[in-house]
Amino acid sequence: MQIRQLRDLTVSAQGLGCMGMSEFYGTGDQAEAERTIRRALDLGVTFLDTADMYGPFTNERLVGQAIAGRRDEVTLATKFGNERGEDGSFLRINGTPEYVHRACDASLQRLGVDVIDLYYQHRVDTSVPIEDTWGALRELVEAGKIRYAGISEAAPDTIRRADAVQPVTAVQTEYSLWTRDPEDDGVLATCAELGIGFVAYSPIGRGFLSGQIRSVDDLAADDFRRHNPRFQGEAFGKNLELVDRVRELAEGKGVTATQLALAWVMARSGRAGNPAVVPIPGTKRVGYLEENAGAADVELTDDDLRALDEAAPAGAAVGDRYPDMSTVHR
Repeated sequence: MQIRQLRDLTVSAQGLGCMGMSEFYGTGDQAEAERTIRRALDLGVTFLDTADMYGPFTNERLVGQAIAGRRDEVTLATKFGNERGEDGSFLRINGTPEYVHRACDASLQRLGVDVIDLYYQHRVDTSVPIEDTWGALRELVEAGKIRYAGISEAAPDTIRRADAVQPVTAVQTEYSLWTRDPEDDGVLATCAELGIGFVAYSPIGRGFLSGQIRSVDDLAADDFRRHNPRFQGEAFGKNLELVDRVRELAEGKGVTATQLALAWVMARSGRAGNPAVVPIPGTKRVGYLEENAGAADVELTDDDLRALDEAAPAGAAVGDRYPDMSTVHR
């Protein structure tokens, strides 16, 4: 696996999103999840992404158990800001300095580590000046509890204001062939200008771009994608047309649709004025992990990239990417 630079932080060119191992994508299997994480490390996929709210709280414990004895191989990222209760209820988006410190201490304990490599503000709390939240992150860096700080789903002005307080190492935002918003909303350009790395979550379109989801009935009853606008009604059919175009191109290259979609995201890194871009596809199974890792070996020509742009142009996906878009791009 190649490596990439997120500002001053060196990471594997592809990471692993661990969220679905604990929640949102149907029933999890902890033993298989731990095998998947350990297999990722074997393959050089050492950039692991979790958050306190996944589970809630259980995903960090799972990741901590899986990397026990191999901590020095891992670049560990987690997040704060989506405050949840022990019963799973969503309480609020919280960016108060007191909460930042409390959340970090709790994550360190659950992960079983002394320091977090990359600590993200998961969502922006508009009731708290971003300077106050990032002042707390600067204090965590100075205390040696975190090495670097990042922010997720933030608007360009917010990124700039945060960066003026404590260097923003990475911005994490959804980015894929069917979510190309960062190209148009100034986020990628802002990252490139400031030297900030970009981490792409859901780079396979929440699994849709794999071509394996042909109906909502293919999803578990408790899978949160059933409530995603892009997976519903007429939007589902329209988006399936996009997926089938990508799958045809993948078959022509002798790779899977998943690998082609991931290779496209990886190819955006440093291209056309972009910053370093690192996708973090999520999976909870070894087989899918190995398929994803294979995308690093897929070379895309300029003709391939043009064909993909024609098959999945910006704005082609139908429907919002969340049922409630009010908490993103703030």
